[in-house]
Formats: sequence, structure tokens, C-alpha cells
Amino acid sequence: MKQVIQSTRTGKLALREVPAPQVRGGCVLVRTRASLISAGTDRMLMDFAKKSLAAKARQRPDLVKKVIAKAKRDGVAATMRAVLARLDEPLPLGYSAAGEVVAVGAGLEGVFRVGQRVAVAGAGLANHAELNVVPRNLVAAVPDDVPDEEACYATLGAIALHAVRNAEPALGAWVAVIGCGLLGQLAVQLLRLAGARVLALDVNAERLALARRLGAEAALDPAAPGLEAAVQALTGGLGCDGVVVAAATKSSEPLQTAAAIARDRARIVMVGMTGTAFPYREFMQKELSIVVSRSYGPGRYDEDFEGRGVKYPAGFVRWTETENLAECVRLMSPALQPRLDVAALTTHRFAFAQAEEAYALVQDGAAPQLGVVLHYAGGEVPADAVVSFPAPRIEPIGRCMLGVIGAGSFARAVLLPELKKIAGVHLHTLVTRRGASAEQAARSFGFANAGTDPALVLDHPDINAVLVATRHDSHAALAARALAAGKPVLVEKPLGLTRNEINAVAAARNGSAAFFQIGFNRRFAPFVVRMREVLAGTSGPRFVVMRVNAGAVPADSWLQGEEGGGRILGEVCHFVDLARFLVGSPIASVRAEAAQAAAAGCDDVSATLRFVDGSLATIAYTALGDTAFSKELIEAYAGGTVVSIDNYRSLRIVRDGRTTTETASNPEKGFRAALAAFAKAVVDGGEAPISETELIETSLATIAVMESLQEGRDVAPEDSGHRAGDE
Repeated sequence: MKQVIQSTRTGKLALREVPAPQVRGGCVLVRTRASLISAGTDRMLMDFAKKSLAAKARQRPDLVKKVIAKAKRDGVAATMRAVLARLDEPLPLGYSAAGEVVAVGAGLEGVFRVGQRVAVAGAGLANHAELNVVPRNLVAAVPDDVPDEEACYATLGAIALHAVRNAEPALGAWVAVIGCGLLGQLAVQLLRLAGARVLALDVNAERLALARRLGAEAALDPAAPGLEAAVQALTGGLGCDGVVVAAATKSSEPLQTAAAIARDRARIVMVGMTGTAFPYREFMQKELSIVVSRSYGPGRYDEDFEGRGVKYPAGFVRWTETENLAECVRLMSPALQPRLDVAALTTHRFAFAQAEEAYALVQDGAAPQLGVVLHYAGGEVPADAVVSFPAPRIEPIGRCMLGVIGAGSFARAVLLPELKKIAGVHLHTLVTRRGASAEQAARSFGFANAGTDPALVLDHPDINAVLVATRHDSHAALAARALAAGKPVLVEKPLGLTRNEINAVAAARNGSAAFFQIGFNRRFAPFVVRMREVLAGTSGPRFVVMRVNAGAVPADSWLQGEEGGGRILGEVCHFVDLARFLVGSPIASVRAEAAQAAAAGCDDVSATLRFVDGSLATIAYTALGDTAFSKELIEAYAGGTVVSIDNYRSLRIVRDGRTTTETASNPEKGFRAALAAFAKAVVDGGEAPISETELIETSLATIAVMESLQEGRDVAPEDSGHRAGDE
């Protein structure tokens, strides 16, 4: 693998090929996606490495004392050999990164998982390297909506957050931040999120403007005349309740400024490396306190905590460096408003292969910079590869003029009778393969027209909505044609039988003003909606188990042939989507196993879905049982609560030692509600009843079940590798 290495002796920096590390117990192996160059810290390390031996000694007198003591004990020659050997050690750069877990060490099973996105911290651990091994207490899970480029700021965020905690800002208190570099800008935002009123101080006008944009209530140049008077005016004559010194300078001016603007008995927190000659008289007269913030927080520099995973008791140490790291990535989520905005701090981006150029920029200092981010191959998914759709542009039209393609036994028994009852739905045209069946069904259900050509529905100007209820192999093509014609389409499951078919529908949707919906009716079943409501009141991951006693289907049924694609694609998709609905997190990977097939079809399968938030769902689908037994049993476990649905006839909730049971005389699987939601969206305009991105995800996850059976491995829904069935 490649890694940025600096020579401690010469200061020369290079991107070198080095052996890849191996995961060990209590650690995770992380493939880096993005890492942050901290200009201040990294420049300091580079400057030190480039100094002569004498200059190094002058800068680190503490090390000189150790060398002298060793020389007295072991002799000059042995000491010099030890010093030179130490100087020959490569210096890994970097300490703030984000990436993907590729291996989990012993003891962390279930704590982290392969494929999980994480932020990692630690000098010598979270390096600028393609792979890093990091102990558990320096790792934090990254929320789904926080991109890698932002998550890699988490370590610096933790440093700023610990400084803010040390400042003990009260709601409405005035806190000054001296120095608006990376740490200062982060501190400004975190203080604002804590409810403080922030005064930003810096000699750089551009950085002051950025601090104002990111939440500072006032921004001043400390070198300008009248600073004390301006602060007194801002604070009602009190002075600042706290001061965070985030400047990087050899001068002690930041401490002098802090003393001048602080109120009586204020707290001053040093997080930047500055001169430490504080003005005694001012500090004494105001009885000021100085706290030197300990980097990421409690646990830092403690080998038991960082290296061996020892925990501190939360009752005594609530906010460890681990918790600070996790809190920073949580605060970056766009779902929070206001939030920690680190994207605004990135001034330069480089591919990892250009790391030497990036460091040259930092070392030279000619161009203004704050955050310099390195991107790694295989990192962020390009924007054009992410499945997302523009909002439908359907105007409210007051009626649903529906055309239906296909009227098999399921459509005649379930869908058409329900559609006939929905107000606002006008049954315009029904198309089937055979004219006789089209005429009969049209007459039975009240369609105005019947035919055998799908164009009668897809091209008719009066029809503004389409239902596709044909055999499975034609679903994708008909749905894509409906979308291309600008007509919202409800397509019975499955959406398609291959990745290419599903991608074709997605492409049609991206070019259409209309939306699509899949006939995943179980999402709309009253007991399922109730189950999701109960789960929403819990915290942490969810564990879902679904047992489906599906019953046997003859081997010569169209479901088992090319038209149907088999029962996994045609029916298991229902339960993949239902699991996604109940968990409420994207599917990260799929693993499936099948029982020995007694006939041509694969009807007995166990599929495990792992979700991005750490949840797990298992679908046990079988045709080996007796149909006199309950068909579907759904159980969900989360946060000390158990919810179960037995064949949509009963729902049980068990929590706090009490059981509540709800029953229904007739099982309701949500068919009517799903159809009514589609019709309402057509009539009223606006968003689709189900997230279309989610529908694409669950459709691809069902394809992944088949691929896992074929290849004997975990498969991600978005896996774009070549598949034999995609031709």
C-alpha cells in the first residue's frame, strides 16, 4: 500500500510503497477514503524534521536531558547509535481520516462491521495511508448523510470540542476565540451550537468573514485600536466570560489579549500552541484561570484507554475522546440545523497520489489555506452514480384517469376490485393479451375501454396514470415506457428481473416528470405501520426476523420460468422491502443460503440483510410447510422492545415486562391503502407515496439475494460488477 512518510533526520517527505498492516485484536482495519492535512500541526512536524541536530536539540531540551542521562549511563558511542537509529525511523504523517472498515479484530465483533464507514483518529494510527489499523476507542461510526470529505475532520473537531467543553460556556455567555484557523473556526461553530455568543478575533479579514458566516456574532482584528472598548460595548461592560486561544504563534500576545478582554474570574483555554509568558498582574487582578486543553479529550495519552480499549466510568468521565469524536461526526449531519459545517473549511483537494504536491502547498504557505483534503481511490461515490430522482413535477389535476395493463388472476381478485372502490379513480382502459379476457374484465370492473395493445394506455392523451400488472418479465419495459410518456406508474412487484432492467427504469425516471411506485403493499398494512411507529420510539440497531411459510408452487408454473424469474425475485422482494421499511436505514449488504432444491425452482432460502446503521434482518422463506399453518410471522427487536405480527391477524408489543395484544378479524395486508396512496399522489400532485430511491435500493437488494446464492458471498445492493443475468 502507499503511505506518506517523512524522514525524521532529513525532513524529506515522500509517498512510499510500504507493506499493508494486519488487523489485530481490539482494532479495526480501515481502508482510507479521505484524510485531512492539518496545516498547523503538519507544518510544525515538517519544520522540526528539517532542522539540524543542534536545532532539534535547542527546540526539545527535554530530549537533550534524556540523551545526556543515557550517555552517562551507557556511554557516548551507544547513545549516539541510539539517537541515530531513532532519527532513521520513518515518521508517518496524518492523524485525522475517514474510511471503510475492511476487517474487524477479535473482541469487536458486532461493535463494528465490514463495510461500515468510520472516522478515525490518532497520530501514527490515522495516517495518510491507504490502510490503517486503529484501536476501538479512536474510531467512531459516520452517519449515512455525512460524506467522507467532511467526516475526515472529526479528529480536529474533537480537539476543538474538548476545548469548548473546558471553556464551560453557559447559554448566552460571551466567549472569544483568538485565532480563526481550522481549530478556531471549528471552535466558533461548536460554541454557537452550545448556545454561546461568539466573538472571533484574527488579523486575517477573510478568516473573520468566514467566522461570521459560520456563527460568530462579532468579529474583530485584535491589532486594531480600541479592542477593549469594543469588547466592553459588546458584553455590556462585563468582558468575555471565556476565551479560547486557538492561535499558533511563538508570541505571547494571545494571552495578553485574552487577559485584556476577559471578565473577572473568567476561564481561558489554550488549544493552540502559543507563547506562554502571561501578564501576571492582569491575570492576578482578575483571578483568571488557564486550562491547557488535552487534545481530543479524556483518554488521550493514556495507553490503557487508547491502546487496550479500557473504558472510563461514564458517571465520572462522560465525554472521552471517543465520545467527542462521535459527537463531532453526529453534529456534521445535514439533518441537523444548525450543524457543524466543515465543508466550508476545505480550501484545497488533492488525489492521494498528489500528496507530495499537497504538502508542498502547505509547507510553502504561499497560497491561503485552511482544510487540505486528500481523496483516495475507491472513496466517495461519484454524484452521478448515486441513485436519486428529481421531485415529480405533477400538478394537481383533480382526477386519476387510469389505464391498466394486465389482468391476471391476482389483478382480478385483488387489485381491480379495490381500485373500483377508490373515489377519484376513473377506470379508462384495460389492456390484456387476449381480447376476450380484456373485454370480460373491462365489463366486470367498469372500464370504459378494452384492448390488447399497451399503446392504447401508454399513448392515450387522456390517461394520466398507469398500472402494470403483467407477468414479471415485462414490468421494467412497460414502467419505463410509462415514465417516458410522463405518466405516473404503479408497477406490480418486482420492478425488474436484472440490474439492467432496474437501471433502465431509474434512467427513465430521471428523465421524466412522473413518479413510479412498486406494489409493495405490506408497507401500508395497518399492523406494519403500527410496528414501525413502535420501533421509532426505540434507540439503537434493530433485529428483524421474518418467517414466510409460502407454500409450494408447481415447477411448471410461469412464476418459475423466464416470465416470472423465480420466487425469490417475484416474492421475496416483498420482504426485502418490508425489512427496509421497518429498519429505516439503507441496506449495506446481503448474504443468502438455499436449501437443497427438490424441484427446479429455488423456493427455500434464508437471506440476511445488514443495514448501514448496524441493524440486521433475516428472511426465512420456504415452500416446504403446510399451508394450513400461519403464512407470515414478523418479529422485531429493538431497545428492550419486542413487536410481532402473526399473519396480519394479531400484533403483540412486549416492553417493560408488559404485553399488549391487538387483533383483527380479517388480515389486512395494505392493498387498498397502497392503491389509494398512488391515486392520491396522482390527483394531488407532489411526492411519490414511497421514496423511489428506496424502491430502487430494495429492488437491487433482491437481485443481490440471487447473486449471493450464485457466488457464495456478501453482495451490496449497489454492486455494479458484471452479472451473467444482466445481458
